[in-house]
Amino acid sequence: MSIWSFLLTLIIMRKQDIIKVTEQLIEAISNGDFESYTKMCDPAVTAFEPEALGNLVEGLDFHRFYFENLWSKNNKPVHTTILNPHIHLVGDEAACIAYIRVTQYIDSNGTPRTAQSEETRVWHRRDGKWQIVHFHRSGSPSTLSK
Repeated sequence: MSIWSFLLTLIIMRKQDIIKVTEQLIEAISNGDFESYTKMCDPAVTAFEPEALGNLVEGLDFHRFYFENLWSKNNKPVHTTILNPHIHLVGDEAACIAYIRVTQYIDSNGTPRTAQSEETRVWHRRDGKWQIVHFHRSGSPSTLSK
């Protein structure tokens, strides 16, 4: 195997790792698992998201409210698909992933619904573990009628 083949394989594997940890993060959100979510986020994580009404939020307290009052109380199925992920590797310790997130869920009337958001997440690897340091989400707010 040439050095170029080796490097290409390494890049592909790292990009697959970023997709995998992003899927795990979304699964924690969908399941209302705040403990797993906090392990995957830097304590000072920053975010722009529809629920913040255009404001930059910092830390996990803002997100805790939604876990405790919305996601953890959802007992209906939620299915999320990541479409067209694009990953920028920034050295060995950072990566940025941008994608479309399509979420299928059952609303409070029992009707199947679909929501879409556009997301960008910045990951930083510390001590061999990937953590979110910043994200930006546009589109549907997560406070859908579940």
